[in-house]
Amino acid sequence: MDAVRAMLLVLVVLLHSLMAGVSRDALGAPVLANAMEGWPGFAALTWLAQIMPLFFVLGGFAAYTQFSRERDRGRTATEYIAGRLRRLLLPTAAAVAAAAVFLATLVVCGVPAEVVATAGFHIGQPLWFLAVYLGCSALVPFMMRWHETHPHLTIAVLAAGVIGVDIVGVSTGAAAFGLINMAFVWLLLQQLGFALADGSFDGLSGRVRAMIVAGAIALLATGMLAGFFSVNLLEALNPPQGALVLVGIAQTMIFLSVRGRLRDWAERPRVAAAVAWMNLRAMTIYSWHMLVVIALAGALLLLPVDLPVPLTPDWWLARPLWFAVVGAAVWAVVRVAGVVELRRDAGWPAVGTGRAVGAVVCGVAGVVLALLGGSNPSAWVVAAALTTAAITAVRPGAPSRGDSGGVRSRVPLAHGAYRAS
Repeated sequence: MDAVRAMLLVLVVLLHSLMAGVSRDALGAPVLANAMEGWPGFAALTWLAQIMPLFFVLGGFAAYTQFSRERDRGRTATEYIAGRLRRLLLPTAAAVAAAAVFLATLVVCGVPAEVVATAGFHIGQPLWFLAVYLGCSALVPFMMRWHETHPHLTIAVLAAGVIGVDIVGVSTGAAAFGLINMAFVWLLLQQLGFALADGSFDGLSGRVRAMIVAGAIALLATGMLAGFFSVNLLEALNPPQGALVLVGIAQTMIFLSVRGRLRDWAERPRVAAAVAWMNLRAMTIYSWHMLVVIALAGALLLLPVDLPVPLTPDWWLARPLWFAVVGAAVWAVVRVAGVVELRRDAGWPAVGTGRAVGAVVCGVAGVVLALLGGSNPSAWVVAAALTTAAITAVRPGAPSRGDSGGVRSRVPLAHGAYRAS
């Protein structure tokens, strides 16, 4: 599980690096844009690059095993939520603060406002994942309770919600209505992770798994041909669509089919060492990598060289070198910034329900502000303050008042569960 999540994280960094298009216009003014917007082959690439559904399935697996273990030790739901919030936000808050300083520095140095706005927008783009992941993590104790008591009904209700929102959103053209699927789509994929963790899928034969994959792809293709889904699977993210669920189902079945081979590969000493290094710093890598990409793209404009226009043959030939530079820079930054994540508290904060809920709301608000208002440097300053406040609210030893809603029932660990980082 850790090895696959590390692989997916590498793919995210590579994809965002590929999107970074930096050049100069006819007058020599800097241009920073999404290089993939004008490439006809990008839609086909998204069939391989859309790995967020599997991220949430594996996240559900990790949450199930972790909460089961902590609940078995007597931890409450509130303690789990507060601990998860703190561990996810510690590296993120540092990255948000660094982005605020970076953008403010650009303004002071006289960089054109439109370039600063574009840089802030792109740095904030990956934060949608964190905002949704924080929400899903906060609901883990409650969604697990429903999974344990009514697993099939829970999945059916979430699936019905996804379908209903898609139908209304597509038929009316109301994109805002489709945002309701921020809950239904990602919680449904998380539930699939619960089922993966408790062994619900272990009895499926290879033939059945292959049939499920074929069926999911067939439904996906039919929806695209009918104009219900976009051929570009990245467009299915905003607002989230049922296409992501179909992709997640197919990816989960494929994962089950190759799990044995992946385990053998992941147990190789060098691979295991690399995976362990990445998983200990996973949120740091995710939170910081776009800032590194944008900073490197801006640095290219300072070099006295001609920059190839994105999507030209010269630009494509330069991509391997660009990937290598980005990879080395991300590694160097994470070695330093990752200290924050490595020093995260080993224990679980004993805080009250009210404080935990307030911290979740504050943390999500900070991340969403950086995401939606990222083109404004001031938004990053406020976002840094909100995320820091959320972390402080759930620090170990924080005063606890009126803790309620704890879940103390004991259950055995999930069948076939792996260590969850």
